[in-house]
Amino acid sequence: MLVSFAVETFLSYFFVLLFGEKMTQCVTVSTKIPKQLKEKIQRFKIKPSKILRKALEDEVARREVEELKEEIKKLKPILEKVNMDDIVKSIREDRENR
Repeated sequence: MLVSFAVETFLSYFFVLLFGEKMTQCVTVSTKIPKQLKEKIQRFKIKPSKILRKALEDEVARREVEELKEEIKKLKPILEKVNMDDIVKSIREDRENR
């Protein structure tokens, strides 16, 4: 047990030194895939971690955009009530006070 902890600690420090702090900020996500797909991945020498990371980043970005669009929809009625002349006047006053 003590040896395992020592090895784990050593590897943690080694990876931090080798890769910097970024390595310690990562987590592992796993999924099950059909055996045939795994064989094809190996045959084509595909690196699934890069593809999966990119796919997850893209999906998160897409959902963030959707979330922002929903927020804009909620704010639109409020923003429509704001007079553009008042906004321009406020900006000019702010610039003059600098």
